[in-house]
Amino acid sequence: MEFREIPGLLLDTAPDAIVVSRSDGTITLANRRAHDMFGYPAGELVGRAVDDLVPEDARSRHPARRSAYLAGDHPPLRRLPLRGLRRDGSVFPVEISLSAVTPAGSETYVTSVLRDDTAQREAARTRALLASVVQSSHDAIVTTDLDGVVLSWNPGAEMLYGYPAADMIGRTVDVIIPDDRRSDEEQIRMLVRLGGRVDRYRSTRLTAKNEQISVSTLISPLLDERGNMIGTTTITRDISDRERAEARVQAILDAAPDAMLGVAESGEVVLVNAEAERLFDHPRYDLLHMPLPMLLPDGLPPVSAVLRTGSDSTPLDTERAGDTPLRTGGDSTPLDTERAGDTPADSGDQRWATRRALRRGGSELPVDIACSSLHTDSGVVIVVVVRDITERLAAEEERRRLREEAERQRLEARMQQAQRLESLGQLAGGIAHDFNNLLAVILNYASFIIEDGTGTPSAADAEQIARAARRGSDLTHQLLAFARREVIRPRPLNLNVVVTEVHQMLERSLGEHIALTVRTTAGLPSVMADPGQLEQVLVNLAVNARDAMPTGGRLTIDTAPVQVDAEYAARLDLKIGSYVRLRVSDTGTGMPREVIDKAFEPFFTTKPSGQGTGLGLATVYGIITQAGGTVQIYSESGIGTTFTILLPATDMEAHEASPEDSAEELSGHGATVLVVEDEAALREVTSRILRRGGYTVLVAGSGEEALRLAAENAVDVLLTDVIMPGMLGRDLASAVHRSSPGTKVLFMSGYAQPVLTTHGTLSADVHLLEKPFTSAELMRALHDELQARP
Repeated sequence: MEFREIPGLLLDTAPDAIVVSRSDGTITLANRRAHDMFGYPAGELVGRAVDDLVPEDARSRHPARRSAYLAGDHPPLRRLPLRGLRRDGSVFPVEISLSAVTPAGSETYVTSVLRDDTAQREAARTRALLASVVQSSHDAIVTTDLDGVVLSWNPGAEMLYGYPAADMIGRTVDVIIPDDRRSDEEQIRMLVRLGGRVDRYRSTRLTAKNEQISVSTLISPLLDERGNMIGTTTITRDISDRERAEARVQAILDAAPDAMLGVAESGEVVLVNAEAERLFDHPRYDLLHMPLPMLLPDGLPPVSAVLRTGSDSTPLDTERAGDTPLRTGGDSTPLDTERAGDTPADSGDQRWATRRALRRGGSELPVDIACSSLHTDSGVVIVVVVRDITERLAAEEERRRLREEAERQRLEARMQQAQRLESLGQLAGGIAHDFNNLLAVILNYASFIIEDGTGTPSAADAEQIARAARRGSDLTHQLLAFARREVIRPRPLNLNVVVTEVHQMLERSLGEHIALTVRTTAGLPSVMADPGQLEQVLVNLAVNARDAMPTGGRLTIDTAPVQVDAEYAARLDLKIGSYVRLRVSDTGTGMPREVIDKAFEPFFTTKPSGQGTGLGLATVYGIITQAGGTVQIYSESGIGTTFTILLPATDMEAHEASPEDSAEELSGHGATVLVVEDEAALREVTSRILRRGGYTVLVAGSGEEALRLAAENAVDVLLTDVIMPGMLGRDLASAVHRSSPGTKVLFMSGYAQPVLTTHGTLSADVHLLEKPFTSAELMRALHDELQARP
């Protein structure tokens, strides 16, 4: 072996990582431990920059620090806490010692000695945790050296013995040991010095008031970091014979999974466990001495299982000849009277009987009861085990219900459909917010081009852009509607009015080859629904009917009141009562059974690719079920299809819509609007519309910025997005109202249901402008908000 190979071998055997680098940070030498520490194969660190071993958040500062160190006298630095970066990207704590050397006629080299500090820091945290446990313990924890001199004295010891820690540390522990116990304690300490451990034993101690107390003590060796014994650790707890016995029995009782009561011959409760407190909802001190009938009004079953004590091997069966049954205090009814109809919880175990239990407040719950007798010094105690069977009965009822549901294929199909609807609804809600923001920007900028370039090719192109944006908006609303996540504005309305208004539109759009007939019934009760959604239902059904009659046919829409009885309600999963029926029938091609079964599934369509989204009937189903109604299909191939919709009637009267205002009436007239929108493009286009409409506009990109502007300016209307990072629109509105109660609030959102609605329904006091909106819709919404009563 050559001499020049020896330094490298010595470096590789070093326990610490060693890295040598030039003044420019290039590594020239690294030992095996350094490669292992940073996760590099042998030899790959040489030639790399030492900055590669520093986490990215500190890497930019590292060259300046290296230059500053080398620019001075660069004295050796010892055990600096830093962080290292492994090859796999993980960061770990490390201690580093630095030294620099400049050979004659050569550049400066820096030698870094690194040590992984993870274990040391974990050990320090563990020591701190153990110290905290000792300090917070209610037990007296005392450490002494091998001669019995106190090394530590925790607050528990101060409370138990009455001596402050400052008075005891450095003194012999014999101060708290009575004279007659010192020889025994010395023998115990001798046993511990030999490496033993003494589990809890009963002894006595002296307090600062020279009073003797009974204690339970545990002694174990105290070891240093090398495992050498340097003293003892004593953990002491104050006890008495009665307290210890009661604690042991009570611990056993409290560990029992069932409620347990001890009932004296007088009929009073003399013993309870923790589960009894939970079961009867009474604290322990209320249960003790309470008459048993207040807890178990049906009495107890016969005592059939007896706990034998002492030398008595004969069960204390209270039905033996000559036995006097236990009686409740002052009550003539025996505790163990056998009742007609006693049915054991398990027919194979006759010890259990089903009873009622009374909880605090008078509520009842079913329980199983078993009893046994226990001889005590104060007489016979009946041990009553009470088991709550509410969950068991509920489980049995659930199993029965599930068996019935398994027999109903229709209910199973509905459950599966609801699950698919929920999954797709979550998807719809997730994309609606951001997608509608984009559509609002596209739609309104296209409108600007149309307004500013009427009659030009650019305006025609912009009209196509606007049409595509409106189609995207309709698709988003369809997704939310069929998934029952559309924000709805229900109001009492006359279904005949909705049908009549849609009739006029359908006559123009269905085509001359479709004969449309509408029959409405006078005196129709009102329904609670969103008129726009009902119009969408009728349009979707009419379009489906038109597609089913390519060569022509007849489409009939009729309304009528109906009364749903118990049999029909059970079959359709409806409530008994008054409903309004909407029926849409066509004479088209009809649907086979396999198509009917999937008709309401999202994205299911029988149309050729590119001619349908498969959301039409799914949207119908979502809207009607969200309104509390039901929709049924009857169809025969070659004859036609009938959709029957039932909506619950309401006693509230329908109101007619107010006439439209002119453009001048919708002008802002200088009112100040604070626009809060985190999407910059939508914020810009909204501000532009409002300024063109005569409003004074303040804009903010976040809730915090909006609060600052509201504090500095008088704001008439707060126009805020609902879902924003940092602060929701609802919280922003509350904050603005606290400082300016007169400020009107108009929310805007593409998906506000989980924030502003209750069960999908918008509250009457919440005004919402849904995205994407046109300039006319925005101006109308702001006009209505300003005109609304405060």
